[in-house]
Amino acid sequence: MRENIIFRCTVCGEENYIGDKNKKNHPERVEILKYCPRCNKKTTHKEKK
Repeated sequence: MRENIIFRCTVCGEENYIGDKNKKNHPERVEILKYCPRCNKKTTHKEKK
């Protein structure tokens, strides 16, 4: 029951990363700190709806 999710930069809105998660075990939205090439720094990336 793993589903692919897209991570979006919270600063510029660029969709940079793709990941997956088990929505049955973790129904909340994921938030990670990743590098954004458009902002040229590490920013928070949230799961896209």
